[in-house]
Amino acid sequence: MATAKKKSSAKKSSSKSAKKSTAKKSSAKKKAPAKKKSATKRVPSAAFMKPMTPSAQLATVVGSAPLPRTEVTKKLWGYIKRKGLQDSKNRRMINADDNLRPVFGGAKQVSMFEMTRLVNKHLK
Repeated sequence: MATAKKKSSAKKSSSKSAKKSTAKKSSAKKKAPAKKKSATKRVPSAAFMKPMTPSAQLATVVGSAPLPRTEVTKKLWGYIKRKGLQDSKNRRMINADDNLRPVFGGAKQVSMFEMTRLVNKHLK
């Protein structure tokens, strides 16, 4: 009886090792070839670079000269950082001061994601 158990356990271990070796072989075959890099360089969208005129309310913060949307966003964030208007506990929230409240539609606090949507309404 003892010899029968040894033979069955030997068969089990050899079948397990056979399964492992086939698993390794199959995973080696699944490697995808390396992707080729395209030769063309990405071009920025012209819509972002088009100068836009800010409204009177937004002009108090970023100036009245026509600016691209990217520059408006940079100047707005510079103003927020300079005045310390980012909420100290939740950094995603922007606290409005007297100059920003009309731009934010009268709200005392907006998220940074809402801010870009609200600012776009003040650009023509």
